[in-house]
Amino acid sequence: MEQLAASRGSRPTLADLRVRPFGPADADRLRRMSALLSRGSLYTRFFTGTPRIPEPYVSALHGLDHWDREALVALLDGELVGVAEYVRDRDRPCRAEVAALVADPWQRHGLGGLLVACLVPLAQRRGITEFGAEVIYENRPALSAIRRYWPAVAPADADGAASFRLPLPIPG
Repeated sequence: MEQLAASRGSRPTLADLRVRPFGPADADRLRRMSALLSRGSLYTRFFTGTPRIPEPYVSALHGLDHWDREALVALLDGELVGVAEYVRDRDRPCRAEVAALVADPWQRHGLGGLLVACLVPLAQRRGITEFGAEVIYENRPALSAIRRYWPAVAPADADGAASFRLPLPIPG
């Protein structure tokens, strides 16, 4: 990333990224993204100490149906720097769990929010009216983003994490 920024003369911005649905050829890109993630970032996304993106997660994204489970990726020069997904709740089909994973150099620059905002119209067209999100309390950037986009939503405590019900569309 640093070499790329130096060669361009400035740090890449969100405008330099390509956002598109996760595709079958993205599994290896997702695995390589592990090199851009700290253990802390992996912990706050997967709630477990893991040295890399877990293979069951890679397999699950590889098996997307793009209806009940959708994922969008952000790419810079063909490499993954972010992914956001939703998974529809089988018992409450109008609700889906949402999560994002952003490479460390791109955190706190709006990429997670951009990816989630891009997921919203896809989810709405598929009958989803609410996102659910479980956020570990240590993940202050994610908590701040939720407060920014859904200021009226208060979390419930869910076994060491904040549990949110986020109505769609994003307010404002």
